[in-house]
Amino acid sequence: MQVLAIVGAYLYPADFDMTSKPTATSFTFPHRHLLGIEGLSAEDITGLLDLSEEFVVLNREVEKKRATLRGRTQINLFFEASTRTQSSFELAGKRLGADVMNMSVSTSSVKKGETLIDTAATLNAMHPDVLIVRHSASGAVELLARKIDCSVVNAGDGAHEHPTQALLDALTIRRNKGRIEGLTVAICGDILHSRVARSNILLLHRLGAQVRVVGPSTLLPRDIDRFGVDVHRDMKSGLDGVDIVMMLRLQRERMNGSFVPSVKEYFHYWGLDEAKLRYAKPDALVMHPGPMNRGVEIDSAVADGAQSLIREQVEMGVAVRMAVLDALSRNLPNA
Repeated sequence: MQVLAIVGAYLYPADFDMTSKPTATSFTFPHRHLLGIEGLSAEDITGLLDLSEEFVVLNREVEKKRATLRGRTQINLFFEASTRTQSSFELAGKRLGADVMNMSVSTSSVKKGETLIDTAATLNAMHPDVLIVRHSASGAVELLARKIDCSVVNAGDGAHEHPTQALLDALTIRRNKGRIEGLTVAICGDILHSRVARSNILLLHRLGAQVRVVGPSTLLPRDIDRFGVDVHRDMKSGLDGVDIVMMLRLQRERMNGSFVPSVKEYFHYWGLDEAKLRYAKPDALVMHPGPMNRGVEIDSAVADGAQSLIREQVEMGVAVRMAVLDALSRNLPNA
């Protein structure tokens, strides 16, 4: 049985060497951009999580600000609306002292490549230091990163990746379970359309967790086996003995055609309620990236229950995004 030591609000293994933990002054992030989890090593991920711990502490203090990004300009460029992610990045930038500008762009105003390149040229003329981008098309953020001079953070691109969501999920898991390695995590629901699922699968595997995906065949990618996950098509077998149950939003806005017979039937078979949660370990914890469709993918009794980490995920989001901005700032010119 693993012994855990409580340091602040975080559970560390008792034999964890706190002196080896990277600090805000020692951690080096060897990347100019954060476009996805796919390009990160286990050391990169662990360093960002450890740095995030410092910002969790800072965010719980009365004085929450640092001058890390003083004089720097951060532009939040969201082609897709997302109150949770955009406000989180805005708050993170302001707490680090950046000048933050939000640019909300309707999806109809940007069609494809050439318009994106024109957008990149316009942004370059403003001389930003960090650009946070959310876009409905997979690969759009990488294209902008190739055409712009500043650091770029992917805040979600199509069904491709959402790296900061995976990082905040990992931080939430690690704080509550003391580790990620050796845990079994079930990601349930609309895997097909979920960039959150893809980033989490990559990150959890890299840190040594076992990952299951659970959902109807219509909402599982055809090539899901290549991700090295265990595939389950019913909740009973999928949740059997898992440590973490991660529910996904049913992304009806990305669906062309009928993927589920009805919302009511979807909840009956795939929605997480107290009866289905009992298939998991007694101490299993529940997560959801939000926004939640209550009564569709999750029951309110579970979402608001003692095993839910959903509100904590929101808090961890600000800390993780501060850590990402802090880490990238060290590679900016004149840093």
